[in-house]
Amino acid sequence: MSLTSGARFSVTYAIAGGAAEAAAAARELCIEQTVEYPEDLIVDPAIRADIFGRLEGLVELAPGRHEARISYAVETVGAELTQLLNVVFGNSSLKPGLRVTGLDLGPLAATFRGPRFGVAGLRARAGRAEGVLLCTALKPLGLDAAALADLAYELGRGGVDLIKDDHGLADQPLAPFAERVERCAAAVARAAARTGRPCLYAPNVTAPLPALLGRARLARRLGAGALLVAPGLAGFDALRALAADGDLGLPLLCHPALLGSFTVAPDAGMAPFVTLGQLPRLAGADAAIFPSYGGRFSFTPADCRAIVAGATGPMAGLAPMMPAPAGGMSLARIPEIARFYGPDTLLRVGGDLHHHGSVARGCQRFRELVESAR
Repeated sequence: MSLTSGARFSVTYAIAGGAAEAAAAARELCIEQTVEYPEDLIVDPAIRADIFGRLEGLVELAPGRHEARISYAVETVGAELTQLLNVVFGNSSLKPGLRVTGLDLGPLAATFRGPRFGVAGLRARAGRAEGVLLCTALKPLGLDAAALADLAYELGRGGVDLIKDDHGLADQPLAPFAERVERCAAAVARAAARTGRPCLYAPNVTAPLPALLGRARLARRLGAGALLVAPGLAGFDALRALAADGDLGLPLLCHPALLGSFTVAPDAGMAPFVTLGQLPRLAGADAAIFPSYGGRFSFTPADCRAIVAGATGPMAGLAPMMPAPAGGMSLARIPEIARFYGPDTLLRVGGDLHHHGSVARGCQRFRELVESAR
């Protein structure tokens, strides 16, 4: 008697080592990620046939590097994102030489709604039907709430589409969350009234779970137009919970803080395609911030193209989310960067906007450069 429906999803893993070593590691994944029990003690043929991971293919990518595709019964997950991540890479993430490089959710995708707004919805909220959306951040940490609100007004007056909290702004004494959000949301609304164009303010609601939900709801009441969440800190299911909250109804930006620990080692963790593309989208992010090539981080153009593919490519019917490259970019590089990523991009420049006499002028120059790149 079968224990499952027969529906399965699959995960691809890069495995370091020769052919025999890779085959053994792939077999271990099939057991470790499901029953986590001595294989020789599993005598029930239904568990072996239905519950064990199933090696669907093993190919050599390069000398000393192989790719395994392993399928799992959808019943091993149930309907929980936390358990999906556990099956994908729970215990095996502790082993060297293994890296998750892709998810094919198959019928499991129907369990998760993905982005509520996605590219089209974020554009509608920003009032910009085409072209690159401009984003910047409130910083540095150390300014009080009034100073941050003054800065938010100047940035909004300059014509950016979305102003987010820096991810280092939480609920510190210098700029307490409630005061900061109330002041900054009001300042951005004044700027939008002056320019005649929408401008969204996204406060950082990353926090312990009860506080996160409370801050998200407070931010909405105070006039926030979007929310910033760092799932590497709060958990991917915290992001999913916000996306699923129909009463909240705000676009969600995913920040990559701490996610680099999953993705920067080439032979461990998860590929950027998964960590910064597929997983935020699966959890319900409408845009995902990631380090662009050529900034102060080590990501390559290939990494960035892979993240964009994870964010926007086919994924079992989930809406595409908007890629948001960032990470130390200067205005001088905007034409190149805008051409590289294309129009469906939330492009963020931070500190360099402050090098041009006034931040409003820096924002205006940002817009001029993006428009010239079209």
